[in-house]
Amino acid sequence: MAESTLGGGAQAASTSLKNPRTAAAVRLGLAWLIVGALVALAFSLHETPNRGAAASFSLLIGVALGVTFQRGRFCFFCIFRDFIENRDSSGLFAVLSALAVGGIGYAIVFGAFMPNPSGRGLPANAHIGPVSWVLVAGGLAFGVGMALSGACISGHLYRLGEGYTRAPLALFGSLVGFGVGFLTWHTLYVEAISVAPLAWLPKTLGYGGSLALHLALLSLIAALLLRHLPELPAQAGGKLTWRRIYQAVFVTRWNPLVTGALVGLIGTFAYLRVSPLGVTSQLSSLTRTALNNAGWLGDRLVGLDGFAGCAARVVDTITNNGILIGGLVAGSLAMALFTNRFQLSRLTVRGALTALLGGALMGWGAMVSLGCTVGTLLSGISAFALSGWLFGAAVFAGVWLGIKLRLHA
Repeated sequence: MAESTLGGGAQAASTSLKNPRTAAAVRLGLAWLIVGALVALAFSLHETPNRGAAASFSLLIGVALGVTFQRGRFCFFCIFRDFIENRDSSGLFAVLSALAVGGIGYAIVFGAFMPNPSGRGLPANAHIGPVSWVLVAGGLAFGVGMALSGACISGHLYRLGEGYTRAPLALFGSLVGFGVGFLTWHTLYVEAISVAPLAWLPKTLGYGGSLALHLALLSLIAALLLRHLPELPAQAGGKLTWRRIYQAVFVTRWNPLVTGALVGLIGTFAYLRVSPLGVTSQLSSLTRTALNNAGWLGDRLVGLDGFAGCAARVVDTITNNGILIGGLVAGSLAMALFTNRFQLSRLTVRGALTALLGGALMGWGAMVSLGCTVGTLLSGISAFALSGWLFGAAVFAGVWLGIKLRLHA
């Protein structure tokens, strides 16, 4: 009799979850639960000794980034693929918008904290990397890895919140790639990186000249891409209602220019309060710490610890960058639940293997380039570093090569 009652209860529960209204209520309840947990965690981190406001702010920055990436579909691989395959440049305008706003924001921050850029020093923690053939090789490897795995590292992080089953494998593969990068670092550093210049435009052009050149290049690229911009849907007139606001925030994909501008603002505030945007520092630090504890690496990798950006450290705790990553995934998950976009994707054997291999290539490329598409490309170009432009061009070439070879199919 008891078995019959239990069986009937389970069947009733299963049936109720198939009801659209019940499923929606559960989904929204989980989303609000995540939001509540994030708010509570932010307050808790703020009161934690030796962590305080920086940790709390890192969490909130990560959440904002996850929400913006998820609603604006801001994934570098998807953006590059749409242009290469379909000649759709709308996503590229999101990147250009992010770089334009980021460049203006960085110029303001630099001017406030380092009024004279012509001295010997460089801005603290900014993604200004050495310009050498290693950077090009790292960017190419990263781009091919994106094509193989289906996203960049930041794309995998936000799509992890959407239920993309290849994401955990690609992120694990990136840990392996970071390890290969550490093992090859010494040779690459001695042969090329140690003598490579750190090209920072404000040293020569000042902040005004650098920003003018920065915006001029972005404008030129935008003008060339206008012919590939699809016609945007017409905006209906009428009153601004709560329903229309809901549609714009939770249903319709965010406008690329708005998405990019938000990413640029988030990046500026992140640099002003904590550190430049980047999503590989904690991941690569995990690998370096594991290799160091196993005795495979020394406590100091020659040259690496002198660079800023997403250079890895030996750590025994979750860093602010790790907190940012957690916030990014949680923010994306909450928004995916709110918008009913969470769905576990089907994983094939080929998909799993290419995710691992692609992740490994991205890990190696990010390690030797001192960052990924968010750090070296987005934060680097916003900081007027030549390394950002060179890495970005190499990544695009790598994605183009991967797509032409049908590695992404």
